[in-house]
Amino acid sequence: MKDIKIIEGKLTAQGLNIAIVAARFNDFVVESLIGGAVDYLTRHGLDPEKLTLVRVPGAFELPLACQKLAQSGKFDGIVALGAVIRGATPHFEYICAEATKGLAQVSLQNGLPVGFGLLTTEDLNQAVERAGGKAGNKGADSAAAMLETIQVLKLL
Repeated sequence: MKDIKIIEGKLTAQGLNIAIVAARFNDFVVESLIGGAVDYLTRHGLDPEKLTLVRVPGAFELPLACQKLAQSGKFDGIVALGAVIRGATPHFEYICAEATKGLAQVSLQNGLPVGFGLLTTEDLNQAVERAGGKAGNKGADSAAAMLETIQVLKLL
């Protein structure tokens, strides 16, 4: 391993401009995701004045808002947060698939890291567990992934 060049990003948010785009739907879960992401980023040096929170109606609207922010050139990265909980209709599959594809497209087309914090759970208990319960806080996890990717891209 000593002959291999290793590129890793340091987990520092100092000097960055970050946007969080959060869905209002299932707000009682999403608020915990926002709290986790904000806490993670500020603990890693992000100036709160360089953090912008954008609220959209639901998961389906996340990609469009993220695209607009990415195209603005004002942000180093975006964290997309939402929660889709399976119901009795196929609506769950459509929303999850399109939101996921849309967020990936935003990242790839704009060369901008988008932290994927969209919970797609079978039930409310799973969502609560992933929004600060025993499964951790996926808002913090998605902020961490976005932050590390920003730093890795700077080194490439």
